[in-house]
Amino acid sequence: MKSAKDYIIFPLDVPTPGQALTLVKLLSEDVGMFKIGLELFIKSGPDLVRGIQEAGTARVFMDLKLHDIPVTVKRAMAQVAELGVSFATVHCGDSRSMLEAAVEGAAGKVNVLGVTVLTSVSSMDIERAGYKEKYAKNIEHLVIKKAAMAKDAGCSGIVCSGREVMEIKNTFGNSFQAITPGIRPSEGIITADDQSRVVTPAMAIQRGADYLVIGRPIRDATDPQATARAIAAKIQGSLDKRK
Repeated sequence: MKSAKDYIIFPLDVPTPGQALTLVKLLSEDVGMFKIGLELFIKSGPDLVRGIQEAGTARVFMDLKLHDIPVTVKRAMAQVAELGVSFATVHCGDSRSMLEAAVEGAAGKVNVLGVTVLTSVSSMDIERAGYKEKYAKNIEHLVIKKAAMAKDAGCSGIVCSGREVMEIKNTFGNSFQAITPGIRPSEGIITADDQSRVVTPAMAIQRGADYLVIGRPIRDATDPQATARAIAAKIQGSLDKRK
């Protein structure tokens, strides 16, 4: 059974494997999964994945956001799948064929997640990128469109902000997983940073999120372990309300 801590994905957004493994050892009992992004994977490679797997029971989320021609994405995802990770990301991008190639390359060994619209992206960014006015005025419409492409391609779920989770679940069903970054501990201390569409853990869970990517609030805390446990308690409270 999935516990409250299992909802927490902690991103290892640090530059060296030593720093990453220190955080893994510190938080391995208090989060459900560790996320490896581009910076750390380029520096450390597959050895870090194996190090996390050997450190405890927490799973690994490979967040490389693959985006290339279909054959390249298929081959890259096949290599990711051999690492024994739980999730891997690919940009929804411009074509369903790239997403289908990612799913084919995964061969059922890893859950492929389509990245819809990054939580750092604002309506103004969408407008400047040349999207239709209806998408700039309401980013949710663009998220839903990209999510539909991911679902049709066979992806296990998507990455989206907590603001779009409820509509994702209403449109595609509870089995289509929603992973939400841009999580901040409480509305009163949501701060200005590179995230534009943020929500609290309680808000994300109440709207149906399957996993929450929570980095800075835990990493930058005076006591990261205590903070992770406090967030898990808030998640449990929201789960109890959903029953």
